[in-house]
Amino acid sequence: MVSTHIPRLVIAAPASGSGKTTVATGLMRAFADAGLAVSPHKVGPDYIDPGYHALATGRPGRNLDAYMCGPDRVAPLFLHGAAGCDVAVVEGVMGLYDGASGQGELASTAHVAKLLKAPVVLVVDASSQSRSVAALVHGFASWDPEVRVAGVILNKVGSDRHEALLREALTESGVPVLGAVRRAEQVHTPSRHLGLVPVAERSTEATDAVAAQAARVREGCDLEGLLALARSAPPLVDEPWAPHGLRAGAPASHPVPAHKTATGPHPESRPVIAVAGGPAFTFSYAEHTELLRAAGAEVVTFDPLRDEALPEGTAALVIGGGFPEVYAPELSANEPLRKEVAALAATGAPVVAECAGLLYLSRSLDGRPMCGVLPADARMSGRLTLGYREAVAIADNVLAQAGTRVRGHEFHRTVTEPGAGGTPAWGFTHPERRTEGFVRDGVHASYLHVHWAGAPGTAARLVAAAAATAGGAGGRQ
Repeated sequence: MVSTHIPRLVIAAPASGSGKTTVATGLMRAFADAGLAVSPHKVGPDYIDPGYHALATGRPGRNLDAYMCGPDRVAPLFLHGAAGCDVAVVEGVMGLYDGASGQGELASTAHVAKLLKAPVVLVVDASSQSRSVAALVHGFASWDPEVRVAGVILNKVGSDRHEALLREALTESGVPVLGAVRRAEQVHTPSRHLGLVPVAERSTEATDAVAAQAARVREGCDLEGLLALARSAPPLVDEPWAPHGLRAGAPASHPVPAHKTATGPHPESRPVIAVAGGPAFTFSYAEHTELLRAAGAEVVTFDPLRDEALPEGTAALVIGGGFPEVYAPELSANEPLRKEVAALAATGAPVVAECAGLLYLSRSLDGRPMCGVLPADARMSGRLTLGYREAVAIADNVLAQAGTRVRGHEFHRTVTEPGAGGTPAWGFTHPERRTEGFVRDGVHASYLHVHWAGAPGTAARLVAAAAATAGGAGGRQ
């Protein structure tokens, strides 16, 4: 074990909608503008907020999910992402004590704060209260003695008089006020059916929004006080996570499916794994690319909205989450690429699709032709499917052996008909029992998002299957 001191703060709130993202992102940018190397983190499975964090800091936004990756990997993943930084800012999820449904504190912001031994700053929406704010803060600060609520930032403050009333009330709570941020329309970031609009779709507007958030935080918050609080966090005693090393629970070997024969890539021959990116496919965890490269792959990003061909030498394809429903006309219009994807899948090459990728591989999306790799049609629905899932692999595939158990997350407003193929990708065991997704030849397609750092061996198995493709007749030439 290594003792490492990284100054750190957790930005939490009593409830969603209090302004965590605005304050956390603004604070990250304000620290970065002051010349500090800032490590950005997000509690939970969210993909969109880390994009704004990356824009604010110039470093990859990383997730800390105690459900999908396990509590024992939270500190190691944090140490990996924050290595060499001057300060780390961790944005919480939902309310401070809200975790995985029916499982107590698991995966809550409070749980992660305790695992990181990090002080918590509570962002309170003060727009409709004055003295009552003291009772609210006192309740959150005293609920769990192991959670150190060490400061408050008042958000959406209406006036000088309003701020004075709030500060006066909070003198009785024993929790210092470290900032008061006024209402401001320019820090608003637009939302739609799955949350904020991703950075990749907004570009200039997103940059302006982050700059405005930083200006408000600088104007209203005690940056020196917040930095001093971050520096008060004790050293963490743990080993940093490493993509090239097997951690606890990882299998000693990573066999490939029966229809492949290679045992893995050789150093002189790195199989090309094409990863979908661009505005339609923005959902990915930074560790996935790191794991693929550490396992021996050459990772090349392509944009299905603009690129008419897969990268040269593609031996495997990864299509993650995003918003293909928003870009269905453009994706459908790119017929040359759709045909290449279908042709690659027909060779038996590994094709891994999560959520948005599942829709792209279907015959159609809202009536528009897609790749036709899967015997399914996708459409928008009025129902939000959201939550953590426990699942087991139904059959051997390019990601897992039959019987492999994983924890993942669903987040979508679309459905496919049918919802599962003859060989489903997963059998869900909690909180409901059902089968989901498709496995056929080298294709693995599902709505389930899995964090590969919490599923050791997944990336190495995929790279081994890609190496078999690259060494045989498969792959784009």
